[in-house]
Amino acid sequence: MAAVGAGLAIVGGGIGIGLVGKGAVESIARQPEAVGPIGTNMILAAALIEGATLFAVVVGLLVGFVK
Repeated sequence: MAAVGAGLAIVGGGIGIGLVGKGAVESIARQPEAVGPIGTNMILAAALIEGATLFAVVVGLLVGFVK
């Protein structure tokens, strides 16, 4: 079951990063002159999501192996 939890964490992180990217591309399409700040914020948000996903995977695997 720990592997299922780790897998769901990865799927959730992938969906989150995809939504962040989608929002950034739509924002850049509407306002091309704001590409710098939008890109910076997108990378920061993706890194935070990736960090939370990695933490969830590690916790899920620890729960499975510590039993």
